[in-house]
Amino acid sequence: MNAFVKTLLAVMVLGGSAAIGLNLLTTAPRPEKKKIPPMVPVVEVIQAQPTHYRIQVPSQGSVTPRTRITLAAQVAGVVMEIDPSLRNGGFFDQGQTLARIDGVDYEHAVTIAAAEVAKARLSLSEARAQADQARRDWKKSGLDGTPGDLAVHRPQLEQAQALLAAARARLNQARVDRERTRIQAPFAGRVLEKMVDVGQFVSRGTVIASIYAVDSVEVRLPITDTHAAFLRLPESYPGETTPEGPPVTLKGVVGGRMQQWQGRIVRTEGTLDTRTRQLWVIAQIDAPYARAAEGRAPLKVGQHVEATIKGSILKNVFVIPRHALLEDQHLRIVTETMELMTRAVQVAWMDREQAVLTAGLRTGESICLTPLPYAIDGMKVRIHRPETPITATRRGRP
Repeated sequence: MNAFVKTLLAVMVLGGSAAIGLNLLTTAPRPEKKKIPPMVPVVEVIQAQPTHYRIQVPSQGSVTPRTRITLAAQVAGVVMEIDPSLRNGGFFDQGQTLARIDGVDYEHAVTIAAAEVAKARLSLSEARAQADQARRDWKKSGLDGTPGDLAVHRPQLEQAQALLAAARARLNQARVDRERTRIQAPFAGRVLEKMVDVGQFVSRGTVIASIYAVDSVEVRLPITDTHAAFLRLPESYPGETTPEGPPVTLKGVVGGRMQQWQGRIVRTEGTLDTRTRQLWVIAQIDAPYARAAEGRAPLKVGQHVEATIKGSILKNVFVIPRHALLEDQHLRIVTETMELMTRAVQVAWMDREQAVLTAGLRTGESICLTPLPYAIDGMKVRIHRPETPITATRRGRP
């Protein structure tokens, strides 16, 4: 009996608990359902405004001399003197004597040649006198006709004249050789490398130094065929004057500071690079060693420089940041209803920072600058409106 009562009580307790729980579930207030608004991304935009854009074609290269030669001895002998400017990096003027070869032997050669000229002159005088005497003797003989060449000593006279001419030529050559003992600079320039010193014997053709002119230097710049279309390159044709090429700005680091030089494209090379299919143009910089008022450093041979060539002007185009341009020449427009729309555009020019569009935009349209990887046409957006308007930076200037 006691066991039955205990079991009954347990069942009653469990049943009551279940009833109470069910009552709580059925009578508890239901949670209010809230509608979650869709997420609308915030984007930055710029307004499309037409402008004029100056193409700036980038390139790079190394500075090379415009005129570079090896200065060689034209006579043999011992080097007796070296000018202090004849050293690596030394500057010199046109006509300056850079080295002197022992000229004693050449002085003697001039003296001997002068004596030979005097001797030949005497021989010619004697031959003329003998020829005159022969003509007088012919007239006195009473013979008719014209006398033969041997009768009037004409061959002897011609020989004497030829010997005098040869003696004079040897004298002139001796004087030239004596002058060549002084090795002079053919132009104002700078020494790349000195190759002889005092006391060294040099023969004809021995290289004294490698030098180059300092009136101007050149930079060989590669450009693509696409970039060449925006440049007025100075192509040369036989019988025609080469037109003036576009200006070029060169930049390079000297002594830890960025320096700038101005030059001009003066010619193009006659062939394309077979490996890269690029065209090579030559920029010339005048007076590269002239120190400017602002303390600009000289432009040295072998220095690497970045070049910007001034190209043509594109009129009534739209300039946008390059990152706003999508693949396959598309971009996103924010419509007046705040919806995204993908638009195909025509890109005329593009560099690392900007893209220049000639078609596909209308004035005043809002160009989306914010990357949206999963955006689709028709998606709603909100425009971020900072205190300062967002505008595209234009590097190209007319």
